[in-house]
Amino acid sequence: MTKKERVTKLREILDEAYPNVKCSLNYGTPVEMLIATQLSAQCTDARVNIVTEKLFKKYTSVEDFASADYEELCEDIKSAGFYRNKAKNIIGCCQRLLAVYGGEVPDTMDDLLTLPGTGRKTANLVLGDIFGKPAVVVDTHCMRLAKRIGLTKEEEPAKIETDLKKIVPADYQLRMCHQFVAHGRAVCTARKPKCEICTVAPICKSAGKC
Repeated sequence: MTKKERVTKLREILDEAYPNVKCSLNYGTPVEMLIATQLSAQCTDARVNIVTEKLFKKYTSVEDFASADYEELCEDIKSAGFYRNKAKNIIGCCQRLLAVYGGEVPDTMDDLLTLPGTGRKTANLVLGDIFGKPAVVVDTHCMRLAKRIGLTKEEEPAKIETDLKKIVPADYQLRMCHQFVAHGRAVCTARKPKCEICTVAPICKSAGKC
């Protein structure tokens, strides 16, 4: 079975198991999505959603974040971890959005990567969920499942992204990544995958070996 054939079968299986997946971060605007994703680094989405529930009521615009008091913002996002660096990046990001992009979130990878605190994972999530563009979001779940199933042998996120873009149809890339999150949480967990109940097991190169 080639990698493309494996993806075709994987798509059938995961579309049946997780037909209505979406980003698990809560947001209302492109800027909120951008900030929530930055906060999610080294932090669970559940914790981020708790933080942003209050955060997005206090700061309601790009201007609010751009002019935020650094120490105050640190306190507002403290429970999300690495809060000092995240607060610095959020303020710097929103200041750049105002200075360069008229307060709007840009819709290209190159432009998004110029924003403080925005790496390829964040940029791809924004491109996919906000702008509907093909996007491979390589988070911990995507890395783990892609390697276990046999879609890549790479260890670095950027190289995994490149591998997946070669074999995953453009219209399925983002949905697959969201399905990987759902399946990674429910079945293909990091410590002890439940291979005995996994519907992907028949096409997974690591089934029963983890």
